[in-house]
Amino acid sequence: MFRIGLMGLGAIGEQVSAAIAAGVLPDVEIAAALVRKSRDGKSPFLVTNDADKFFAVKVDAVVEGAGHQAVRDHAERALKRSDMLVTSVGALTDDALRERLIATAKVSGHRLILPSAGIGALDTLSAAAIGGLDEVVMTVRKQPSAWFGTEAETMVDLNTLKAPFTVYEGPVRDGARRYPQNVNISAAVALAGAGLDKTHLIIIADPTITTHVIEVRACGAFGSFTFVEDILPTVSNPKTGMIVGMAIVKAVRQLSSPLVIGL
Repeated sequence: MFRIGLMGLGAIGEQVSAAIAAGVLPDVEIAAALVRKSRDGKSPFLVTNDADKFFAVKVDAVVEGAGHQAVRDHAERALKRSDMLVTSVGALTDDALRERLIATAKVSGHRLILPSAGIGALDTLSAAAIGGLDEVVMTVRKQPSAWFGTEAETMVDLNTLKAPFTVYEGPVRDGARRYPQNVNISAAVALAGAGLDKTHLIIIADPTITTHVIEVRACGAFGSFTFVEDILPTVSNPKTGMIVGMAIVKAVRQLSSPLVIGL
């Protein structure tokens, strides 16, 4: 069996757990989950808020779905023991942290894996980057409720917004830092392609939609492409698209399968 540890047991962790229970990941088992607060109730695997107990459990990979601080606090320790899948890619806009994690992975022989999660076309973009990119522009549109709890609330009344409102436009490095729960995907796009400072990000609160509409446009030596997705948000967290948990399940399946598609 391929054993994983979950860092966080929210929407992503629950979807991975449900996929295992449903037989979608027949060769995978959850060995432990690290959560912020202790929980009551029975679980078929260890659920703890004690990092020492979590890291004492042997796993083949750790799946992070707990936010930027979890990456800062625990990713280096995880990489010393196993591969690690990071969904909170925005944390890696910190160059020192990213380089430290890469160095740790190199020494330990493990991998720091940035799954596609909420965005597609990373394979095309990273391939295009080999030949050189002239421009990459990413636009993220989400319904106003997705921006509650962010600095967008200081710019506009999200409850009464009637027309699309641009809450950020600029380099991914700053945008991913300022909107850590909403645009982690932009950091993945930037790291796959033109970089954190040369990838242009536009973030829009849009009352005319109820989904997450995300567009990536790129041009370079390869030619050009435009990728657009229209994603339903999760019921429990409108900041996160439903595809994210599905993509993590796919990534875990790739790690545990003898057949790998789309590498």
